[in-house]
Amino acid sequence: MKYYSLIDKVYRIENLKKAYGVVKANNGAPGIDGQTVRAFGENLDDEIAKLHLELKTGTYKPSPVLRVEIPKPDGGKRPLGIPTVRDRVVQQALLNVLQPIFDPDFHPSSYGYRPGRSCQQAVAKAERFMNRYGLTHVVDMDLSKCFDRLDHDLILQEVNRKVSDGSVLQLIRLFLEVGVMTDGAFEETEIGSPQGGVISPLLTNIYLDYFDRAMKERGIRIVRYADDILIFARTSRQAERYMKTAYDILEGELKLVVNKEKTHITSVYEGVAYLGFIIYPKHVSIHPKKIKAFKETIRQLTPRNHSMN
Repeated sequence: MKYYSLIDKVYRIENLKKAYGVVKANNGAPGIDGQTVRAFGENLDDEIAKLHLELKTGTYKPSPVLRVEIPKPDGGKRPLGIPTVRDRVVQQALLNVLQPIFDPDFHPSSYGYRPGRSCQQAVAKAERFMNRYGLTHVVDMDLSKCFDRLDHDLILQEVNRKVSDGSVLQLIRLFLEVGVMTDGAFEETEIGSPQGGVISPLLTNIYLDYFDRAMKERGIRIVRYADDILIFARTSRQAERYMKTAYDILEGELKLVVNKEKTHITSVYEGVAYLGFIIYPKHVSIHPKKIKAFKETIRQLTPRNHSMN
């Protein structure tokens, strides 16, 4: 089914206010304009009215996102793009309209960034594949900087499979091409969808659903949580074939980059590390790194007993 007139649903006052409610609940840091969620809320009716008018008349223009870096567990840093509060409200309003259109038709083994789905469900599905179908070998596939490498034209091509509203497609393109501010310097964004954008997770799922469908058409069982992918096979030779198929789709057709150093084939009897768990055919355990991180968190939260000597 195709949808031809959606922009009026996006800029509807009730939808924009509902979107603000979500943004307020998530709070988050200000974007490049320095406006806080609280400040936006203090003039809510005026702010919503302005966004409504700009979206209705086609004059809305998002601001560049603020680039910040947050530490990763492995010691590296993850870049985040923080939109302004008003842009987060518009992205959430857009998400409110698009998510119900796309989500019901996503691959049943896709679990990341989807309402009512969790990493625990993804792990349970992986264990079920091992037990029910005798799939004893797994390709653990790692994508390198997936969010940063999404091709804008391919994103819009995939969105256009269901949405033919030119105003909505243009709004998505504006968010993709808005650019970033890093230490006061502007950079264009010719590829990628910024991590930190409200709409980015849905766009990533729409993009990678192409991969999910292609694997399903070939009868290949997968579990995917965002860009963390497991591919299941009966033998190591079959796993190698499936891995090549996945490479061809992800790199050849979707223009993504597979991290070859982190991508490997493993036997399920050795355990498959996935999403902070280790999955075996008959049980699942918590990954030692996750236990260590949990203990460290507890240590930091627990008051110390100081000697009075």
